Amino acid sequence: MIEVLSFEFMQHALLAGIFVSFAAGIIGSLIVVNRMVFLAGGIAHTSYGGIGLAVYFGLPIFLGASLFAVAAALLIAFLTLKKRHRIDTFIGLIWAVGMAIGVLFVDLTPGYNVDLMSYLFGSILAVSSEDLYFMAILLIAIIIMVTFWYRDILAVSYDSEYANLRGVNVTFFYTLILVLSALTVVIAIKVVGLILVIAMLTIPVYIAEKLTHSLFSMMFVSGSIATFFTLVGLWLSYSYDLTSGASIIMVSALCLGLFLLINKRV
Repeated sequence: MIEVLSFEFMQHALLAGIFVSFAAGIIGSLIVVNRMVFLAGGIAHTSYGGIGLAVYFGLPIFLGASLFAVAAALLIAFLTLKKRHRIDTFIGLIWAVGMAIGVLFVDLTPGYNVDLMSYLFGSILAVSSEDLYFMAILLIAIIIMVTFWYRDILAVSYDSEYANLRGVNVTFFYTLILVLSALTVVIAIKVVGLILVIAMLTIPVYIAEKLTHSLFSMMFVSGSIATFFTLVGLWLSYSYDLTSGASIIMVSALCLGLFLLINKRV
């Protein structure tokens, strides 16, 4: 495996795995404590509409998916800010419409014959330098924002009414969480695909939640766990010629099962 690191595509894959894993650990923790797990799947599938538009108009795939996902997140924030108990209904609607838009625009694109499996199950070995820049910048932005506004984000996540009484701008931070979630989902699609992205954002967080006692430590631990899962899955996918995204998620699922078994016996 060591000699493989001399290849540029493997170096890119390792860096992408680390960047995305820590971003997923931080944002996944926020998604879980805000009880918006369905959001990850909704935005992932909605972003397929951006992929279809990017293909049709000849734009970079990452750009199209990111803009569409952010637009979907802003729409969800607008629709659910006062009705957070109805968030699943709106996400389900946007999920279906986004997927439909993506499929229709891919159908309308003349001569387009690219394997769409890479978007469904990830293509971490095909990460480019531009993708890495985007992932690194997003991770840095997430760390800065969460660190700077940690107390406000914590208050909004656990008790938005109390946060509002304290003078916290609930609308801004609720929208910020959704937008950062959307962008994290987009980069996670590159690693595990839109079908498996929910698992990447929730399995490490579930384990970290049982091992920690604060949101901040849960973010760091879940990011570290996600990195371990990604690197092991990447090694298995390369060694046995398997799909990288599916390998990463299977490693995550097996480790979760082992954790639950050990935790039950302790």
